[in-house]
Amino acid sequence: MERPISTSIQYLKGIGPKKAGAFQAAGINTVEDLLYYFPRRYEDRTKLSTVKELKPGEINTVKVEVFARGERRSFYRRRFSIVEIIAGDKTGRIFCVWFNQPYLKNYFKVGQQLILYGKVELYAGRMQMVSPEFEFISADGDESLNTGRIVPVYRLPEKTSQRYFRKIIKAALDEFLPSLVDCLPYDIRSKNGLMNLARGLLNIHFPGSPELEKQAYERLAFEEFFIFQLPLAMRKIKRQQIKGIAHKVEGALAGAFLKNLEFTLTASQENVLREIKEDMASQRVMQRLLQGDVGSGKTVVATLAGIMAVQGGYQAAFMAPTEILARQHYEKIGLQLKAADELSSGVRLALLTGSTKKGRSAVYEDISSGKSNFIIGTHALLQEEVKFNNLGLVVIDEQHKFGVGQRALLPGKNRAPDVLIMTATPIPRTLAITLYGDRDVSVINELPRGRVPVVTVHFDEEDKSRAYEMAKAHLKKGGQAYIVYPVIDESYALDIAGAKKTYEELKKGEFKDFKVGLIHGRLKQAEQDDIMHRFKNKDLDILVSTTVLEVGIDVRNATCMIIEHAERFGLSQLHQLRGRVGRGSEQSLCVLLSSARTAEAAARIEAMVKYSSGFNIAEEDLKIRGPGEFFGSRQHGLTELKIGNPFTQMQLLKRAREEAVKLVNSDPKLGQKQNSLLRQRLLQRFPEYDTLMMVG
Repeated sequence: MERPISTSIQYLKGIGPKKAGAFQAAGINTVEDLLYYFPRRYEDRTKLSTVKELKPGEINTVKVEVFARGERRSFYRRRFSIVEIIAGDKTGRIFCVWFNQPYLKNYFKVGQQLILYGKVELYAGRMQMVSPEFEFISADGDESLNTGRIVPVYRLPEKTSQRYFRKIIKAALDEFLPSLVDCLPYDIRSKNGLMNLARGLLNIHFPGSPELEKQAYERLAFEEFFIFQLPLAMRKIKRQQIKGIAHKVEGALAGAFLKNLEFTLTASQENVLREIKEDMASQRVMQRLLQGDVGSGKTVVATLAGIMAVQGGYQAAFMAPTEILARQHYEKIGLQLKAADELSSGVRLALLTGSTKKGRSAVYEDISSGKSNFIIGTHALLQEEVKFNNLGLVVIDEQHKFGVGQRALLPGKNRAPDVLIMTATPIPRTLAITLYGDRDVSVINELPRGRVPVVTVHFDEEDKSRAYEMAKAHLKKGGQAYIVYPVIDESYALDIAGAKKTYEELKKGEFKDFKVGLIHGRLKQAEQDDIMHRFKNKDLDILVSTTVLEVGIDVRNATCMIIEHAERFGLSQLHQLRGRVGRGSEQSLCVLLSSARTAEAAARIEAMVKYSSGFNIAEEDLKIRGPGEFFGSRQHGLTELKIGNPFTQMQLLKRAREEAVKLVNSDPKLGQKQNSLLRQRLLQRFPEYDTLMMVG
């Protein structure tokens, strides 16, 4: 009897209940998950390099034998181990080094055969690989999956080897491919020259040739793009059928707000505002994505959109991902409204966050009665108790921080409010338009007048004293500084310093002549608010922090940032952190302290030093990491792009979108018999779309 691909992974031969846990921790719960767990790269082992053929600066795969092994401690850093082996073949020898991975000393034995993969360096006159990937070669047994062919290399579940994982994948392919049914309609496959699903999966895991691997990659990427675009096309059709609100975009409140701003809008802000006005004035429901680099002035545009909704008798809801950011919006917008009497009386602010305890029921009452007409908050706005009186506009800040289901809940609290979604993780415009097929896209692509790009430099961890001297120079000029760490507590496993311990050391040592504060996510909200208030008021010179600073913190006097262990942060995260300085007119500095050991980490640091534009950073991030990690673990949908890369496969994405739009126009709910398998596949991948787009 044939088993379905939904079969639990534990029932696959060679796994069982005990090993299934490691697979499930890696996101592999079923056989289908396993078949769609694609290789991260390939090695052509039809002809391996010899040691003699290796050249410094190149990434190579080489088959060697272990001649000697050893372990020593770092001369500079206590508790820091260095594992070394000497390996080679008949043509020469190569040294391999692994830093702070002491358990590896038990892995290697003299006489073992290895496959090494890594970047070759010339160090102290000898050939060397730093932290290369390695794989043991069996002295006996079947090596047909591991040598003499194009070999897949996977990100492995814990306590598994490449050899074992390949064997499991091959067993799954052999059993389940013959009965696999393709969800892509035949006419779409034929028109676009795509191989069928079974052939695609076989050649993505064990390609018969580079050309077949390429064809399999295209087939599976097309499927991902196509299924991702289907609900977007459905949602756009559904939105076009709904009658929205025709807002009063010109009025006394909006005019007073613009007149009393301390600055003039940039040309880019003006253009975006014009697009938003056109949307809000029409009866078409606005679904607009507003992109802009950190500090480009998205919030003031969103505030003005909220005031336009309020002046027509509607409520505006402004949802931020963190309490710190929500409170900052509340305070900043409150100050702007005090500039004119008609603003302070006409726009009535409310704040609702998870820590709102005192007067919470009164806040609920003010929202439901309409007494509060501009409501700022966190995901607390999504609670069932929150009933809006006449919600006309929803603004969602840092949209990638919320899942698609969360983003739909707030607009769903009223019939058809306009929606403005903001992001400071910019995506190239043409890509954004294609990715977000159900939304219009606006871009603020210039910084406010007087802003100076932040100077970014990179120092090795051993040179942190230079970074501290540069920070002191800024402090002596009257500026303030951030020092950011990836963790709160020191990590011996990762050999990185923590914010708490270093804070104690810095305030007694390097920065004893300055006022130093500490902020992190474990502090109570009241403590975080107090520390930020003291820093804004210049009662603190230096703020030691974790990534709680990542989003939205605006202290214009902060002109210096030091990011310790910068290799531990993602590129988008580094750019967001850097955006906390350079918000005034003074020249600001960002110092990246990193001893990056991997090629990917080095590429991130290089991109940060080279680029100041968030759009350039986004392009580099897509190249380095791929789409899944780039769009974040909570951006459900885009993280399902396990193989497709929108940046490098733009034309394929466009083709998939065209086919999806064409299909949905002919069968909006995929209800026709010939599309039942596709509908089933869509709901299997994205179950929330059943209620969001397929009902009604």
